[in-house]
Amino acid sequence: MNKIKAAILGSGNIGTDLMYKLERSEVLELTAMIGIDPASEGLQRARSRGYAAYDNGIQAFADHSDIADIVFDATSAKAHVRHAKLFKELGITAIDLTPAARGPFVCPVVNLGEHMDTSNVNLITCGGQATIPIVHAVNRTADVYYAEIVATVSSRSAGPGTRANIDEFTSTTRRGLEEVGGADRGKAIIILNPADPPIMIRNTVYCQVRNMNRQAIDLAVRDMVAQVQAYVPGYKLRQELLFDGDQVTVFLEVEGAGDYFEPYAGNLDIMTAAAVRTGEAFARYRLSAARTGKGGSAI
Repeated sequence: MNKIKAAILGSGNIGTDLMYKLERSEVLELTAMIGIDPASEGLQRARSRGYAAYDNGIQAFADHSDIADIVFDATSAKAHVRHAKLFKELGITAIDLTPAARGPFVCPVVNLGEHMDTSNVNLITCGGQATIPIVHAVNRTADVYYAEIVATVSSRSAGPGTRANIDEFTSTTRRGLEEVGGADRGKAIIILNPADPPIMIRNTVYCQVRNMNRQAIDLAVRDMVAQVQAYVPGYKLRQELLFDGDQVTVFLEVEGAGDYFEPYAGNLDIMTAAAVRTGEAFARYRLSAARTGKGGSAI
């Protein structure tokens, strides 16, 4: 057994981009895409590339329970609440790309290794994936007592699912800043920018700290940026860090890889990249366990 079977639930923009990224995986074998619209572009593309394509939504898993060992849920927060129950009953591991937060929060460069035996993990939000690593890096060095992030994304890259989940976005990102990033208190703001041509996603991170050490913070942030770049090459600092009293401000930009989205849609690209990183860690863990008959390794 060299690969673990995986399926995508949700045939919209995120599910379609995820399909192209999973095709390159050495440890995940994409078997199917599931949606609810027979005419959706995502399902049509999946069929054309030889994957099973179902248009009856979650029922596809009830009818074909062996279709996958890992499912990437790219639907909506409300839908995932229902889906999570069936996945648990079927013994399918769910990687949740919605802000439903039914499982523990995961940010690959921060805490992925802590949840290898969990059946449902949540990837927080695009803003969370971009900013939580920075808050975590600063907190390890200087003790963050307040973190605030502002995610500015092109309105063109905010589809129906994103717009329907705005409330969940802000609350889930805030929780992620605290529970994963380590801030005592967090706040998240999202701005949809209608500029034409579309702007690149930009994230601003404000951290108030108890133990200011400018050099140590700068080194920690740059090291974290390099770690995220390992799976999101377009992730970068826009300028030097700003320090003012007990506050450090970090300016980020995320350029997408262009697999399906335009490069300006880095907010969507970072989610699918984080999803693949997470799914591959689960797959390696299981493959290692199968080989050794013992606990696996995600490395």
